[in-house]
Amino acid sequence: MYEAPDRYKRMIAARLPDGDSLALAKDADKASSPLKDVQLISRGQLAPFFAAANVVAALLFSAALWGSAQTHLLIGWTALIAMVNFIAMRWAQSQAVKCVGRSGRAVPQWMMVGDVLARALLWLSLPVYLFDGLQPSDQVVAGSVIAGIGAAGLGLVVVPACAIAWMTSFTVGLCASLLLARTSIPFQHMLSILFTLGMSTVGVLTVARWAFNQLKTSADMGSQSESASLLLQEYEQRGVGWLWQVDAENRVVYISSRMSALLGKPSNQILGHSLPSLLGGNAELGRVLLEKQPFNSLEMELKTARGTRWVSMAGDPIIDTAGRFEGFRGVGSDITDVRQTQERLTHLANVDVLSGLPNRGRVRQLLGEALRTATVSNVPCAIMFLDLDGFKPVNDTFGHPKGDAVLQAVAKRLCDEVGPNGHVGRLGGDEFAIVIPDAQSRNKVEQLADRIIMAVAEPYMIDQIEIRIGVSIGCAFGPIDGATVDDLILKADLALYEAKGAGRGIARYFSSELQFEQEDRVRLESDIRQAIDLKQFHLAFQPLVNAKTKKLVGFEALLRWNHPQRGFVPPNVFIPVAEETGLMAALGEFVIDEACRAAASWPEPITVALNISPKQIILPALPNIVAQALARYRLPGNRIELEVTEGVFLDDSNRTLDVLGRLRALGVGIALDDFGTGYSSIGYLNKAVFHKLKIDGSFVREAGNKAGNVAIIQSIVQLAKSFRMSVTAEGVETAEDFERMRDLGCDTIQGYLFGKPLSYDRANQMVLGLGAKRMAG
Repeated sequence: MYEAPDRYKRMIAARLPDGDSLALAKDADKASSPLKDVQLISRGQLAPFFAAANVVAALLFSAALWGSAQTHLLIGWTALIAMVNFIAMRWAQSQAVKCVGRSGRAVPQWMMVGDVLARALLWLSLPVYLFDGLQPSDQVVAGSVIAGIGAAGLGLVVVPACAIAWMTSFTVGLCASLLLARTSIPFQHMLSILFTLGMSTVGVLTVARWAFNQLKTSADMGSQSESASLLLQEYEQRGVGWLWQVDAENRVVYISSRMSALLGKPSNQILGHSLPSLLGGNAELGRVLLEKQPFNSLEMELKTARGTRWVSMAGDPIIDTAGRFEGFRGVGSDITDVRQTQERLTHLANVDVLSGLPNRGRVRQLLGEALRTATVSNVPCAIMFLDLDGFKPVNDTFGHPKGDAVLQAVAKRLCDEVGPNGHVGRLGGDEFAIVIPDAQSRNKVEQLADRIIMAVAEPYMIDQIEIRIGVSIGCAFGPIDGATVDDLILKADLALYEAKGAGRGIARYFSSELQFEQEDRVRLESDIRQAIDLKQFHLAFQPLVNAKTKKLVGFEALLRWNHPQRGFVPPNVFIPVAEETGLMAALGEFVIDEACRAAASWPEPITVALNISPKQIILPALPNIVAQALARYRLPGNRIELEVTEGVFLDDSNRTLDVLGRLRALGVGIALDDFGTGYSSIGYLNKAVFHKLKIDGSFVREAGNKAGNVAIIQSIVQLAKSFRMSVTAEGVETAEDFERMRDLGCDTIQGYLFGKPLSYDRANQMVLGLGAKRMAG
């Protein structure tokens, strides 16, 4: 009644929107259903042979063992095999009729394999049960029958999985039987039986592979013509897309009803009209049609009665046998849902789920847009990096749900303060960022930073719990401070680092000085690595004297560095860099080795104390390093004291106490340095790891002017004595300081009054008594 069949034939070469050939787009499961039909039919045809082989083999087995086994078992077993195989045969023949074709119910492969396994296990049940009790001659006969029944697998070759299941079952069953009779069956007979089964297995599986390939080829060829005739019809009816064709003037000569419904026009109002004009005058479509070249995945926006829709089109030029261009044919599809899904995914990919703010990737995009605009308009933009101060204890103390609530509240406060003047984003964790497109007024940016610091510092009421945190801000201006996104982010990060280092809760702005400091820090890290290799570090030794006798009792080893170009580099400059860059372990090992070497060269009463970095104390290998150094110089553990600060308990106190306990087991003394100046560690004094408390020099020097300091020192001394610890006072510079510390109960004195840090040679002279008189005087 119409020319659709011819049109369908001509459109077989058309491509789908993703570029694949339409003729190859058929669903894989549908394409393989003819093969399953052929398998079921062939299985039904071979079912009588397979059933008969089972029954005949059972009769042979029963006849061979008649008189050697219980008669009722043989008869019952044979009858059961005959009945089960007859039922299974009829079931397979029924499936060959009812379960093929489009209306047929699918037969799962596991069901067919299960049928085969059930019959195999039934057949093997009696032979395996009786095998061990048979006479050797009967065992040979039984084994031969079992091996021979494997050939029945030829009836299963159309379904390779069934053939494999059958052969595997009989191989396992026969091997188990022969294993039971390994002492009674002659070896040559056993080889003969296994050879028979092996040849059967190889033959059946080879035939199964060949038969399956033949069936598959036959099924593919049989379904090819049907697939070609139904493909385009199914393509349209299933709503996958629509088909179109235009002539050499781009006028529509065929279009699917789905497309005419999408455009809201009947087919007779579409045929003969220009396709680009029907689709809203799309210029891109007109251009690709004029090029007369294949195109793919051309996406267009259409205004329809159903609202805005998106379609994707693909097409191929039509060339006749004379090489003349006759138009285009192709396919199209409505991708509105796909576009909307992509937009939602894009939104999710650019948004932080917790806060609803732009995430790190989106912040970079926003900064890139602002930077490009700033470069063109000469109006600078700005990027602020914000890092919350004191947020980690919130999670640790109150839990992550309350921590998340605080982050959400911070996000809201930031948005309220920034308003329409910028974009607030969350970089992750407790880090936020603000992109300010118009930062021409530096003063306004600074005022905004101050308002943000005040707003974030306001308390948060979360489930009737008051939580307080702060924020540090680093800011950079583009393109003044950086011409690229990465450069500007680096500059803002440097400013944030400066803000946190300057006390937190403040804002810092990038400057050339910050850049110089960062570059110098990088150079300093390189210099430290080189100094370790070149052994530029050395130890200085500050005397420790007995408060009552003023006699030398030991030294504190202090790490020093004389750089060839920088000169003397203070420890408070290079130690933080070494800790942050992972170099402290190597430096610490050098200090331990040098201290032990020095102590070993001095008489036994002299001890050497050395400081241990918090980055070292958490290293499980530290006790081993100390033990090796003591053994290397044959030094008793009590000649070495390790000084730690209260900060070592901030991160992982259990691991720290474990390391300290292992060090104490070596006999090494553990002193708590700068006690009272940092975090309270009284709870750890009862862990039996410390033998000494050291009073910070700031208390000692101000004790003469502040009565409160005297009370603090008295309390520290009393506390130490209650835990059976000795007390060392640092920073003693005058005779009055010395007398005061002695009278307050300090055991050991350290300070410039008795000597500044000395080189090893000078310290050695003092140990030998060359400077003892000057000390005593």
